[in-house]
Parts: sequence; structure tokens; C-alpha cells
Amino acid sequence: MTDVTSGAAATPLRRSPLHERHTALGAKFAPFGGWEMPLEYAGGGVLKEHTAVRTGVGVFDVSHLGKARVTGPGAADFVNACLTNDLGRIGPGQAQYTLCCDDATGGVVDDIIAYLHADDHVFLIPNAANTAEVVRRLRAAAPTGVQVTDEHEAYAVLAVQGPRSAELLGALGLPTEHGYMSFSTASLDGVGLTVCRTGYTGELGYELVVPAAHAVAVWDALLAAGAAYELRACGLAARDTLRTEMGYPLHGQDLSLEITPVQGRSGWAVGWDKPAFWGRDVLLAEKAAGPRRTLRGLVAVDRAIPRPGMAVHVGDTQVGTVTSGTFSPTRKQGIALALLSTDPKLSDDDVVEVDIRGRRAQMRVTRPPFVTPSVR
Repeated sequence: MTDVTSGAAATPLRRSPLHERHTALGAKFAPFGGWEMPLEYAGGGVLKEHTAVRTGVGVFDVSHLGKARVTGPGAADFVNACLTNDLGRIGPGQAQYTLCCDDATGGVVDDIIAYLHADDHVFLIPNAANTAEVVRRLRAAAPTGVQVTDEHEAYAVLAVQGPRSAELLGALGLPTEHGYMSFSTASLDGVGLTVCRTGYTGELGYELVVPAAHAVAVWDALLAAGAAYELRACGLAARDTLRTEMGYPLHGQDLSLEITPVQGRSGWAVGWDKPAFWGRDVLLAEKAAGPRRTLRGLVAVDRAIPRPGMAVHVGDTQVGTVTSGTFSPTRKQGIALALLSTDPKLSDDDVVEVDIRGRRAQMRVTRPPFVTPSVR
């Protein structure tokens, strides 16, 4: 399969080291961020896979996610002066959600999980499509002695998510007691890996960072042990419905170079009191003045299902655009994230209309998440 970009030559899609395992499970594949990844599996489908994560346990191959390492004297201080969140708030062995912003515009280059190993060692997981650009920007700014290495294909990442995820990993002898947004090193049948209490589903869960050469062995061990817990392999379609129910943003839709953290309601991931981070001046000015639009939640009043790009109206006036929209398997109704104008100001419970292929559907403004999180 190739990823064809208009006006450019076709570029072969990268494949996970688990591609053959997915094929054997009857996966339906789709291009995502330059990778060919499982969308859903035979005998499962989005609804069953989504439900498995909310009620039991599911495993996702998210090896398309980027991996980059920043090392050398002062590496953590360097990263902290570039990315938005304050690494000073956490210590070694902890992780933090943060943003890489454009210094001139404040737009979001990418959202990233930063894993702090030590003052001289930070491991980053950006999004697949943005890894090279994040690495490029960090390398360009790195002081002498600080190295930024792109390790995108050196590791696989397996996300074990759901209320029974700790039981499953415990049965394999892996650590599960560490706190949310922290990580621990471990070994599974002689394979060294990192067990992170992270994920993007809103459920109790872990992400295993595994050397790519050993990904198949770890995947097989998970599936073998997982039979006792009704483990289900899950694709990116279910990951999308799960993250949308939580109101978690997807870069390229809810955050982008055109959508700042202030507009995207991600200001909680900004260390506003830090003396330096990319985009600081423009973001402080936008925060003080108030953004012209903000990311809000929408819940369908009827059976309509909103999709990205659909216009949002109040009367004859377009007041925004849906950025993420789907059918919520948990709520059994349509939900969306939408960038809505702050003039006129819309309040929670106000009713707007979404243009769904020429038909206006009523939706109520709300504040995500759409379901109660259970990450802790």
C-alpha cells in the first residue's frame, strides 16, 4: 500500500513489526500518519473493540507513534525551554503531556508525551506524522553537547488498556503498581521493556515500549495470557472513538499549526510561569486578550452523527466547525469536538445546529469528557 500525496510521488507506507500478526488476525488496514496500521479486526469491529476497552481489556499496536531521545548535559532543561509544559513539575520516572508550538504563531506543531529519565535523558513520543519535524526543530535549537536522536522505528509500542489491564500484565510478571503518568523498566521472558502508566482511552491502562526486534514475542505473550481475560485486539478506529469520548485532542484535527493551545483548551499543558518555551510571547498575548474561538463539546439531540469538517450554525450564522465527530458507543449518540466562535459567546447547554450533508441537526454545547474517565 502507498500513501499518495497530491502533487507528489507515491511514498511507501511504513509497517509495524507486528504487521504479519495483524494480517493473521484478519485486520482491515488503513493509512495513518505515513503508516499502514490496523483499523479494526475480523470478528471484532469498532463497537466490540471499544466495549472491550471500557469493560475488560484491549491491546492496540500503536507502533506508528514516534520515538525520539534527547540526551547529554542539561537535556531536560533544554527540552523544558522548548516544549510548553513544565518538566520541573515532575521527577525521574514520570511522564508528562506537553506541546511543541511554533515560536512565531503559537500553533501546535505536535502534542507529545515526555518521559523524564534523568536530568540528562528525556524520551519523547510524538505523533507519527510529526516526528521528523519535532526532531528537526529540537536538533536546530540544541546546544553543544545535547543530542537529539530519531528512534522512530527502533521501538514498538503496545497499549494495553481497560479495567482488567493490570490483571493481565500482573499475570505476566510485569509491574503495574506505579502511579498514573509514570513508568518502570521491566523484563518479559528476557526482553527488556518499559511499562508506562499512560494511554489515550480514558481507562486504566499501560503502554509497553519494546525494542522492535522483540515486538512479536511480547505481542504473542500478551495474547496468550490475555485469553483468560477475554483480551481483544483493537484497531485505530476504536482508539479514535475512545479518545473522542474523553475529549482528548487529535493533532491535525483538534490541535494543529492553525489551532493554538489557548484555542484548543490545552492551556493546562502550558507552564505559563516558565521563563521560556516556544510560542510563549504570542500565547501569553492570546491568553490575555481571549481567543477568537475555543474547542467545545457537542452532543447530538437526535440520532445525527457529526463528522470532521461539518459547519456549526446558530440561525443563519456559521459559528464554528466540527474538528472530531463520531458515534459514541458508550452513550449511544453522536458526539463531537468543535471549534466555536467566542463572539457570540455560547454557554454549556446552548443548542446549535450542525450541517450534516445539507440537513441541520440540533446539538447541545457541553464540556468534555463525554464519559467519566477511569485512568487512575
